Amino acid sequence: METIKTLPGHLIRRMQQQAVATFTAETQAAGFDLTPVQFAALATLERKPGIEQATLAAAIAYDRVTIGGVVARLEARGLVERSVSKTDRRARNLQLTERGAALLRTVWPAVRRAQDQMLDNLDAAERAQLNALLTKAIHRDDAS
Repeated sequence: METIKTLPGHLIRRMQQQAVATFTAETQAAGFDLTPVQFAALATLERKPGIEQATLAAAIAYDRVTIGGVVARLEARGLVERSVSKTDRRARNLQLTERGAALLRTVWPAVRRAQDQMLDNLDAAERAQLNALLTKAIHRDDAS
């Protein structure tokens, strides 16, 4: 008999809860005050400096309206700078500050520990398989 505990949606939601809790515990234990979404934003800006706020939202699969608050908090902490786009005065381009880049470099070990802890009951092959399956499920519309 099927129960809620066997539904993929429920299991994914539970994994998300555990992932956020583990990320928060590891980063706070290392002395950082950073949410998973803030980390994703910083890591994306490191790889794609100068992108627009809307592009950042799409890159980290986050709501375009809500990303404004995330960016505002990062900006208030001196981790990100916003500037008016030279091509569209309504758009804001984002750049990591030196402080943001330094924070990102120093937080990575805690983030890696969190990733390892999230999947500590899986062996290397199972972790690779889980990542492959999650990637396939997330990108199901890309298979054209």
